[in-house]
Amino acid sequence: MRRLLFALSAATMLADAATAPARPAFIKPVQRPNILLIVLDDVGYSDFGSYGSEIRTPAIDALAKGGLRYNRFDTRAVCSATRAALLTGRNNQSVGMESLASVRNRRDPANTATDRGEMPANAETMAQALSRAGYATYAVGKWHLAPDYDAPPKGPAASWPLQRGFQSYYGFIGGWTDQYKPTLVEGNAPVPTPARAGYHLSEDLVDHAIAAFDKKPNDKPAFVYLAFGAGHSPIQVPRRYIDSYAGVYERGWDVLREERFARQKKMGLVPHGTQLSPRNAGDAAWNSLDPVRRRVFARFMATYAGFITHTDEQIGRLIDHLKASGALDNTLVMVISDNGAASEAQPDGAFRVPYGDRTTVEQMDASLDELGGPTTQALYQRPWAMLGSTPFPRYKLWPNAGGIRAPLVVSWKGHLASPGGIRTQRVDAIDLAPTLLEAAGTRFSASIAGVKQLPVAGRSISATFRSPKAPGRRSQFFGLYANRAIYSGMWEAVAMRPCGGDISTERWQLFDSSRDFAQARDVAAINPAVLKRLKRLWQQQVDTWVGQPLAGQQPIAVCKYMRMGDAFASQGD
Repeated sequence: MRRLLFALSAATMLADAATAPARPAFIKPVQRPNILLIVLDDVGYSDFGSYGSEIRTPAIDALAKGGLRYNRFDTRAVCSATRAALLTGRNNQSVGMESLASVRNRRDPANTATDRGEMPANAETMAQALSRAGYATYAVGKWHLAPDYDAPPKGPAASWPLQRGFQSYYGFIGGWTDQYKPTLVEGNAPVPTPARAGYHLSEDLVDHAIAAFDKKPNDKPAFVYLAFGAGHSPIQVPRRYIDSYAGVYERGWDVLREERFARQKKMGLVPHGTQLSPRNAGDAAWNSLDPVRRRVFARFMATYAGFITHTDEQIGRLIDHLKASGALDNTLVMVISDNGAASEAQPDGAFRVPYGDRTTVEQMDASLDELGGPTTQALYQRPWAMLGSTPFPRYKLWPNAGGIRAPLVVSWKGHLASPGGIRTQRVDAIDLAPTLLEAAGTRFSASIAGVKQLPVAGRSISATFRSPKAPGRRSQFFGLYANRAIYSGMWEAVAMRPCGGDISTERWQLFDSSRDFAQARDVAAINPAVLKRLKRLWQQQVDTWVGQPLAGQQPIAVCKYMRMGDAFASQGD
């Protein structure tokens, strides 16, 4: 009987995802909106001013003021995985993107279907669905969904934007690029790095986004996917933006984290009674640092803040252009980040090479005026990511809320109830594509040219546009680098393993989000039956949506570099 009930439940989940109405009643065919989907990279939950930050983001904040902010939007904690879920409406493991796009020179037969690092052809993207529905589709910026072996001239570029539904593409295919000297692609071919004085990639990308809106056919709405390199390393921005934050970060991550938390509570982003999660194990107290480290580390964070403010300026420039042209009134805008704040740098940060940099703090101090300029490729110190993920524990790549939770701002004139409000419904990355397709009066296809498409797991959140009381997602599983998480109703469970450990070594934590929004108190010991149920539900959801086991081993190099063993210090070791 239990098996029968689960089978019926799974069938209902699939049916619900596949039978969304072709066009909601509140959208008329002639009112199909332009869609602008802005994706920021490695920007933490609290890094927008409208999410509690001291970082100045007036353009994004204006969108939030006239739109909606979501405080329970979840990603996949790493870029490729989130982007695969975002563009396909499917769980990232279902479309072969368990973590990152493959960097191998050829397909690895040892890779399972969940972690091959290449999306299959039978996973229609949002761009393909919109193009089919008569939209002009443009991708600008970061892609990071194509394996290295797919790159021309040896590869067919089957996973590049033009082959996945976009009619135009300008940006960079990999995970990151230099902001002053980027490696760029237009269409299916590389183009020279722009050599003009004062060049910055974020400005160039917005120039192309503006051009996309301007050149679209008059009889077609536009879908513009604008994916910045910011705030991923290298954090690079003109010096005046860095200098504008002089004196702000010298007070350190502990004080600023408390201040962000206080603003979040005042805004209503954090429920009344929430306790700030404690400083992460392995992240030093600011007051324990020597004067040189404080000076150097403060400049790193000022550089990151300037980078975000500069990016916000470019977003503002695009929004102003849409206002001036009259297009904004019929444009649905979403702004998200792809995961929590970046934690890859060691405690002393990285100065010239994002990963594995051996520049000493003293050497950084001697060249501090170079930080953010074309001679550095920097990433801030790991505890600044703890600030970015306020009020949650941990950061990017981790299964805790600090890795998964990100900001989501929605703006759509005339279609949102209580503009300026906060929505508390749970929303997942897989839900955004079905939402945008519904607004466009279309949906994913069950079959294309006789090829059955993978089931869509996401569900539209358009009901939350109209009502703060509309239901949200009830449950969702997570898996990355053999670490796991799941929520169901008010309960959230997180499991981690020590470096190199198998499933027998994992340790679970349990949080009651109705009383503990910030995952500050582990209640697994007093709720063993609840934890057992969530473990079982995690496996049921993987069986339903993926159909095979996820990666069973954690890459030891990744685990040790990320110092994920610190999690065990915080659990009593």
